[in-house]
Amino acid sequence: MRSSIKLAVIVTVAAAIIIWLFKIFNIAATPLFADLSAFLANYGLAGVFLVTIVAGTIVPLGSPALVVAASPFTDPILLMIVAATGFTIGMTINYGLAYRFGRPYIEKRISAEHFEELKRIWTKWGWIIYVIFGLIPVLPVELLAFLCGFLKTHLTTFLLLSFVPRLITFAILAYFGQHLGIWLGVT
Repeated sequence: MRSSIKLAVIVTVAAAIIIWLFKIFNIAATPLFADLSAFLANYGLAGVFLVTIVAGTIVPLGSPALVVAASPFTDPILLMIVAATGFTIGMTINYGLAYRFGRPYIEKRISAEHFEELKRIWTKWGWIIYVIFGLIPVLPVELLAFLCGFLKTHLTTFLLLSFVPRLITFAILAYFGQHLGIWLGVT
């Protein structure tokens, strides 16, 4: 947990430096933003939806960065709802795979005592950790979806606690991206 927090701080500082460099080098005038605008014109929110589904699995596509980059070109409310829904579907795929196939695999690899210890810790602290990971974009919440599936967590609870933190995160990122786009001169 401590190493994940350190990683989040490092990534945040690095992102701030990169944004500052974008402003200095007038990145808004480069073809990168024209390509992103063309992507959104061609694929729209459906493209964002499909990318976030894949990003919700263990494929590292960087959905938070996509939301920030796409927000100057689309409605932020629709963007955050579409991205949160897609990401939740991707995490539900992880959950379903682990629910169906994971427990027998895990039970063969670890002792029953260790498995019960894992269940006890997850019952006590799991949802707090899961929500924290869901709210911080650089933490691997997708992997915790597997753990929820292994432990046969109730699906409704899993969906609620997967969707709401990501909706909040994507809302913040969408509005941040809107203001960043204005500051960089993209919109």
